[in-house]
Amino acid sequence: MASQDWIEKDFYAILGVAKDASEADIKKAYRKLARKYHPDTNQGDAAAEQKFKDISEAHSVLADKEQREQYDAIRAMGGGARFSAGGPGGAPGGQAGFEDIFSNLFGGGGSSRSRGGQPDFSDLFGGGGGFGGGGFGQSAPPRKGADRTANTTISFSGSIKGTTIGLREQNGEVIDVRIPAGIKDGQSVRVRGKGQPGAAGNGDLLVKVKVTEHPFFKREENNIRIHVPVTFDEAVLGAKIHVPTLDGETVAMKVPAGSNSGRTLRLKGRGVKTSKATGDLLIILDVVIPQNLSDAAKKAVEDFAAATEGEDPRVDLAAKAKL
Repeated sequence: MASQDWIEKDFYAILGVAKDASEADIKKAYRKLARKYHPDTNQGDAAAEQKFKDISEAHSVLADKEQREQYDAIRAMGGGARFSAGGPGGAPGGQAGFEDIFSNLFGGGGSSRSRGGQPDFSDLFGGGGGFGGGGFGQSAPPRKGADRTANTTISFSGSIKGTTIGLREQNGEVIDVRIPAGIKDGQSVRVRGKGQPGAAGNGDLLVKVKVTEHPFFKREENNIRIHVPVTFDEAVLGAKIHVPTLDGETVAMKVPAGSNSGRTLRLKGRGVKTSKATGDLLIILDVVIPQNLSDAAKKAVEDFAAATEGEDPRVDLAAKAKL
C-alpha cells in the first residue's frame, strides 16, 4: 500500500478506536470485528468481505509499533502543511515548506540525520528514500507476506465434532490446524501467520476442507437426514420407535398411525451444531414389506384385505395422468 493510501484511510475509524488507543484496545476491537465480518460466516457477502479486508489491513498496521509510528507520521503530514510552489506565498528559494512538515517528525527545524543538507527519510518509509523521481509517495511501507493455500480431507465425524489435523511442510515442520465443529464440505479454515514471509509479517494459510460422506447420516445445510425402516403394522397402527442421533444416543419418537412410506418426521435440535445455529434431525420412514410370511401372518393379511375391500388408492391415478 502506497503512503498516499495511508493518508486517505483512517485505520482508527475503521477499527472504531481512539488515536491514542492502547495495543490491547486495538487487539480487542480487531477480534470483535473480525468475528463479525469473517468470510467463513459471511459467504457470498461482498460488502462483509471488503470490510474484513479493511479491518485486517488496519490491524496489521496499528498492531505493529513501527508501522503505527510511520502511519501516524504520514497522516500528520497529510493533514498539515502541503508542498507548494516557490515564489509568493511559498517558502524561500522554492523549498516548498519542507521544514514546516518535517520539523514535527524529527524534533526541530530539520532532521538530525541528513544527506547533503536534505532530510534522511529511510526510517519513515522502511528503507530507500521517501522521494523518488516523481516526488513524495513513491516508496511503499512494508507489506505482509502472501497467503498460501492447502487442501485436506477429514471424516464426517470430525466435521461434526471438530478436530485438529497436522499438515507437514517440506522442511518437516508440522502445522496444527484446528477444524471447528460443524464445518461444511468445501469451507476453508484460516491459520494466522503460516503464509509467505513478508517485511510486515507472515501471510496466512487457507486450508480447504473436504468432508467424507457417511453411509447413514446425510447432511443438508445444518440438518441431518436419515432413513428409518418401520414395519407395516407400525405404519398402520402407529408406534413408538428409537432412532440413532449424531451424538451416539438413541431417542424415542412416535410414529403417527397411518404413516406412509416416505413420510418425514422432525426432531428439533438434533442436527449439526455450529457457533451460529443448530439444525434438526429429519427422519424418513421406509415401510418394510415382509418377504416370507408364516401361514398365520399370511392369513392375517388376507383378513385385512377382505376387511378393506373396495378401497382403491389408485382411483384418481388415471385422471392425474392425463396430458
